[in-house]
Amino acid sequence: MKLNWLLTGLISSACLFLAAPAQASKFTGWEFDANRNQLNFGTDTGVKPKATLLDGPYRLVVDLPGTKMTEATVRKKFGAAVREVRIAQADANNTRLVMELAPGYGVSPQNIIIRSDIPSRWSIKLRSIDRGVSTTSTGRIQAVPVSPIVFAGVVPIGQEMTALKSQIKTLASKYDYLSPGMFFMEVDTGNYLDINGEKSFPAASTIKLPILMALFQAVDTGRVRLNETLTVRRDLITGGSGELQGSPGAKLSVLKTATMMIAISDNTGTNMIIDRLGGKAALNSKFKSWGLRKTVINRPLGDFKGKNTTSPADLVRLSALIAKHQLISEASRSKVLDILNQTENRKLLPAGLGKGAAIAHKTGTLGRLIGDAGIIEMPNGKLYLAGIFVKRSFNDRRARDFVQEVSRLTYKYINDRQISQK
Repeated sequence: MKLNWLLTGLISSACLFLAAPAQASKFTGWEFDANRNQLNFGTDTGVKPKATLLDGPYRLVVDLPGTKMTEATVRKKFGAAVREVRIAQADANNTRLVMELAPGYGVSPQNIIIRSDIPSRWSIKLRSIDRGVSTTSTGRIQAVPVSPIVFAGVVPIGQEMTALKSQIKTLASKYDYLSPGMFFMEVDTGNYLDINGEKSFPAASTIKLPILMALFQAVDTGRVRLNETLTVRRDLITGGSGELQGSPGAKLSVLKTATMMIAISDNTGTNMIIDRLGGKAALNSKFKSWGLRKTVINRPLGDFKGKNTTSPADLVRLSALIAKHQLISEASRSKVLDILNQTENRKLLPAGLGKGAAIAHKTGTLGRLIGDAGIIEMPNGKLYLAGIFVKRSFNDRRARDFVQEVSRLTYKYINDRQISQK
């Protein structure tokens, strides 16, 4: 319904939650799920809006301090329940959004569900719109309730690491031929770094991380046994990384196959696990149920053209669920972390960590992209989560150097801050 798309779009703008940024914020776009009447909406930084809902006729008025429009004033009329939408620059430092419903229509703040797990990205669902509402103005001003921001549903959001963000942007300016996206988060504080964190990237072999989690969920339900035997079938054999492509007909356990999928990034082994779990459609449904927004398997491994997708924030969402003991049993969690600790590629995030730190992670490499994501345990036992992708010219090794430097800056920033707080 077009009405839902319009109303939720305006409400989402009204409910971004962060301290007013030093620089003007701007819209980065939205996407609407018509089946769920849900809008996912983003800005480049957080803003702290002032929103009111007026009646007679119903108007949602939203002021966004510190926000400037990049386009001219928007004024669009609609039929049925929505009469007009107006978006304008109210003054030099304030964007105003107004949605006016047609006479006889209204909405209750309690019927608007506003959720977010990252301050620059919100999900807004409209449960119902009322008909037969009086058009007489009573002068009421009603607030719209907003749910607390809880990343992945398990980590209350903290403060943005603005000093670290500035350091990394300075670094990125020296690598202006690369196109990065990253998301980092401390588990205990919820403090985070977000640079294109919600951007969709080719997943490469990082897609094997959510596949691994899906496998151990199936183990927990009894649908799969770790000691059952899988066969290297010819229809599952593919090129790229791994060893199993050279062993058609070989038989090995699910646990061994999963370990090879992660440790040496075996593509054929990954296809064997995908097949055992019911195929890509079943896995994509599971990923969506976990709250992963950009994580999709579109084709089997090896996905050399980068059709499978994910985002840095999605991989950190999954890592947060692991860190917070969600989705799988404790026994399965222990095995998952053990397998992730065996990842042999140590040239990306691990190369920037300090002495005594450990990382459970999964890398991904294509000619034009590299990525890495996982859970870092510092020597003091505290955890932070990392997800990073870098688009590059074909096989440009400077992308690896960039990831290492980002990892080094992040580790030092978090470690120094923890020391200063003792």
